[in-house]
Amino acid sequence: MELFTVDDLPLIKEGDNIAAMICERTQPESHDVIVIASTIVAKSEAATILKDAIIPSERAVAMAKKCGTDPALVQVVLDNSVEQIVEFPVLLVENLNGHVSINAGIDDSNVDDRYFLHMPHDPDGSAKSIGLHIAELCGKDVSVIITDTNGRAFKIGQTGVAVGVYGVHPIKDWRGEKDLFGKVLEITEEAVADEIASAANLLMGEAAGSTPVVIVRGLNLYSSDDVSVKEMYRREGEDIIRKGLKCLRHS
Repeated sequence: MELFTVDDLPLIKEGDNIAAMICERTQPESHDVIVIASTIVAKSEAATILKDAIIPSERAVAMAKKCGTDPALVQVVLDNSVEQIVEFPVLLVENLNGHVSINAGIDDSNVDDRYFLHMPHDPDGSAKSIGLHIAELCGKDVSVIITDTNGRAFKIGQTGVAVGVYGVHPIKDWRGEKDLFGKVLEITEEAVADEIASAANLLMGEAAGSTPVVIVRGLNLYSSDDVSVKEMYRREGEDIIRKGLKCLRHS
């Protein structure tokens, strides 16, 4: 397996064709995995919100005061989430696509100070569109993973995670296979898309010199199946961490 960045990409703006930009700067090979930071996908899709246009509700103002954050940001998070799992000391929510993260993945980093940038509206759809366009332009079937950085329960630090996928199963199910000693695996489901996202994040970086597109070659994980990042999310009844957090919130 090898990973390398797609260099010399300009600052992405609304309407930019990310697939074309990639194909102009490198030659993807069949079954490459194209890993793309969600920020540039969101920018190309104009997933921005003008701060001055936001009118925080009383609830947003109260929550912001409690957390010591911007009421306008809290309002945008509330508008773009289906459930607020934790409201203090951070705002942990499930966003409109089912992804659970702090502030629904919304912030004002890597964007004009006048705006908040939120997640792509349909990350799976965005990944599919980019993948199909690369196939059209370059004649190669590729997988696409759109990534964001998330914190982890029980550990310090952020890591890359998949928020949208195309052409790759996000989970590899090892259940039913045997281990080195012949024991049948009963639990193991490998988070392949997150592992790839995390590896690519090492090359992407996080600061001003970051590179938002990484190509992963040699994994041969391409699939023409209809896939979705939502395959990775636990069903609510099986998510004991969410249950615990909700109990804590209402205690």
